[in-house]
Parts: sequence; structure tokens; C-alpha cells
Amino acid sequence: FGGFGDMGDIFDSIFSGFGFGSGGGRAANPNAPRRGADIRANLTIDFMEACTGKKVKIKYARNEPCPDCNGTGAAAGTSPKTCPDCHGTGTVRISQRTPFGNISQTATCTRCGGKGRVVDTPCRTCSGQGMVKKTVERDIDIPAGIDDGQTLRVAGEGHRGTNGGPNGDLHISISVKPDPIFERDGYDVWTDIPITYAQATLGDEITVPTVGGKVKYTVPEGTQNNTVFRLKGKGIKRLNRSDYGDHYVRISVEVPRNLTREQKEKLREFEASLNEKNYAKRNSFRDKLEKIKDIFK
Repeated sequence: FGGFGDMGDIFDSIFSGFGFGSGGGRAANPNAPRRGADIRANLTIDFMEACTGKKVKIKYARNEPCPDCNGTGAAAGTSPKTCPDCHGTGTVRISQRTPFGNISQTATCTRCGGKGRVVDTPCRTCSGQGMVKKTVERDIDIPAGIDDGQTLRVAGEGHRGTNGGPNGDLHISISVKPDPIFERDGYDVWTDIPITYAQATLGDEITVPTVGGKVKYTVPEGTQNNTVFRLKGKGIKRLNRSDYGDHYVRISVEVPRNLTREQKEKLREFEASLNEKNYAKRNSFRDKLEKIKDIFK
């Protein structure tokens, strides 16, 4: 018979599927403190609020002890009683006849639902549940540097615990609105700034908007289209740290349109005054074409 192993394990497995527990274990105390459930909420904030942080108010519903019965679930003037079926344990012992004999198992008491107590006259406000839904408002500190899709945990602001147990937590899923000027890449920020043909050629001082305010930057003469400059430490504050990311400026050289005849003529005169030394990229491209010209024959 050694091959049968522990028959108790077999029947534990069978009867657990029907709501029965082990016959040898000690039942959990139904009146023990129980932690409240967590709450999940969504919050949408602006791009700059995510960068610099902000205190916001959030409203949500959570379970609170019923004010009319003080969380007992019993009507005024009455109180919960010990369940006569399970005698306050929340479980009952069930005996099942099997081909191997009688098997004794424990199951959740159906009369009290495992609470160990019954309410003969339920509170009308909470229908005997002891808890009611209540809308609460809380001030939440949004930390600087939080990003889209991240979750903010606020300890103790979830559903209320029972039997003196701790509250659950509030988990806030953050959505960040896109910004028309700034583009975020981790803790770095990118900005596309258009400058004129003359500014790119001669160089100029421009104003760069950053998440921390406006910054002056001198564009060197001869700046090409799509040139990227880095402003060190002008990006977003790293979450729960003191250092910052960088701000990258991508230059867009705008070619003038709708020129007058006179303007076009002056531009042609200016172009004619230039020589090969003024166009390093074009010369480099021509040299490369010269080396592979036989391919195109």
C-alpha cells in the first residue's frame, strides 16, 4: 500500500475543488485584521506638470465604515451575533462517505460567509455589509520627472481595512499630454527651432525655450540644416534625484519663399560671388561621385 502515498493529500485535492479545505489544518480567524483592497485610478496631467511636479486634487470612491452602524452591519440598537453554525470560526466540518471510508473536511460556513458572525437585523444604509462607498478627495504630490505610463503609489489611501486592519494603497496611472514644442526622450528634451538663411550663414543669438525657462544660445556662423546643439543640464529633473537631463536643439534652416525679382537678383549676385571653398559638403559629394563615375556609364 506504500504506492498510494498520503491519502489525505489526494482527498484534499479532490474536495478543495468543491470549497472544502484540509481537515487537519487550523482555520483562519475570521475576526483577524484584514488589509483593505488596493484602488487603481487614472490621472492626466500636462507636459510641464510632469517635468516640474505639482500638487493636484483627485477624487475617487472607496469603501468606508458605514456611519450608521459603525461598520458592524447591524441596525441601530442591535449587534452582530456569533454564528450558531460555525460558532464563530467561519468554517464548518463536513463528513463525506467514500469507498475508502468517511473523510472529514472543512468548508466555509454558508450561513455567515466565513465571517463567524451573523446579523439578524441588517443596517439599511449598508445592507448589512458594514461598508459604504464614499467619494473622497485627496491632495496628491506629483513628483518632478514622472513620465507617461508610470504608476504613482500612495500608501494607505485605498479601501479601508476591516477588523482594525490597514488600508489598501491607491495606485494612480499617469497619462501625460503631448506638448506642441517639447519632445521628451527619457529625461532629455528635444526642440526643433527654425532659423533664417542669414542667421545660419552669419551666426546669431537665438532664444531657446526649455522646461526651466528661456535660454540664450549663440548659433555659430555656417550652421547647417539639422545641426544639433546640446544644452547640458537643461532637461527634465530625474525622478527622485537631484540631477537633470539635457536639452537638445535641432536647427531647421528655413529657405525664404515668395522673393521679389529684385531679391532674387541680389541672391544670384551673392551666389556668383562664392567659390568652391564656401561649399565643403558639395565638394566632398562631387569627389565621391568622381571616384565611382565608371559605375554610371
